[in-house]
Amino acid sequence: MEDKLSTKKVSLSLAIVTGIFSTVCALLIFIAPQFAMNLFSFIFHGIDISQIVKPLTFIDAILGIIEAIILALIAGWLFVNVYNFIKR
Repeated sequence: MEDKLSTKKVSLSLAIVTGIFSTVCALLIFIAPQFAMNLFSFIFHGIDISQIVKPLTFIDAILGIIEAIILALIAGWLFVNVYNFIKR
């Protein structure tokens, strides 16, 4: 019997995790913007992102979270289909 991944379960799981991370990220930017900028500077290997940072509005944060969730759903769907194809 082949072990196939469920497209729906994997896609939703990835979307939920991405939504949580994106929400935490937005909250961090709202609560501690300087700390968030320093943290993201480390992620980008020391690149000075202070020159490209713009103020984050509530609407921008919500739209960004929604966009991240949609992209995660697509990525999860694509991952499962590629995995199941290779697994044959």
